Amino acid sequence: MEHREHAVLSKANKTKELRFTKPKINRKVLLGSILPLTLLIIWEASGRMGIIESHLLPIPSVIVEGLYQMALEGTLWGHIGTTLMRVFAGFLIGTFTAVIIGSLVGYMKIFEELIDPIIQAFRSIPSLAWVPLFILWMGIGESSKVILIAVGVFFPVYLNMVAGIRGVDRKLIEVGKIYGYTSFEIVSKIILPASLPSLLTGIRSGLGLGWMFVVAAEIMGASKGLGYLLIVGQNTYSPDVIIGSIILFAILGKFTDWLLKFIEERSLRWQDSYANQR
Repeated sequence: MEHREHAVLSKANKTKELRFTKPKINRKVLLGSILPLTLLIIWEASGRMGIIESHLLPIPSVIVEGLYQMALEGTLWGHIGTTLMRVFAGFLIGTFTAVIIGSLVGYMKIFEELIDPIIQAFRSIPSLAWVPLFILWMGIGESSKVILIAVGVFFPVYLNMVAGIRGVDRKLIEVGKIYGYTSFEIVSKIILPASLPSLLTGIRSGLGLGWMFVVAAEIMGASKGLGYLLIVGQNTYSPDVIIGSIILFAILGKFTDWLLKFIEERSLRWQDSYANQR
């Protein structure tokens, strides 16, 4: 009997929680849509009234119509898919490498003294400076583009990984040693969970840079992708293609960042933080 009552109460609490959570999500969507929709309406109205010259800044309806025609032809999906594949591959390579090296540098002082100085030196090199070198080494194929994106993703993930490990409470590590944890167990059970908030922030920053670097990667000699569409729009003097590509970059970047933010919120629900109490 008590078990049944407990199950009923638990179900009621979950229903209540979902009831209160749903309006919160809708509220976020509504508030986040106010400014973009307002700007789009002002932009459309200004173009139709002749305030903005159409050959310099086409109105949103013209841009959407152009993208719709490309979608019907099937070419748009190929460009989007190619860009997503490059960003995804570069993101995985850059993140994986940064987590491994960042863990070593953050946990072992000898690796910090050996590796960190040269990484900090490489970090100051502008992204476009790598382009001719990667083309020389790997040509203008997919390898050079993916590696360039991975370089952009690497540095913010690495920095946040190192900072997260260094910020772990020393008392937690001492408790682990008291319980006889090995170095691997201390890293996997104490250091990595404690540094997870910083790591997830770095991953989101790295993804943002990945979207920035894919533009440089596709401008340097691609035959497909949203960056390639930017060049096509420039060469054919088609501002609607250029702006449409920029808008697609913004939408895809926002969507992928939202996915990471969703994962971050679910991964850090155990934290007794201010963000979880709002």
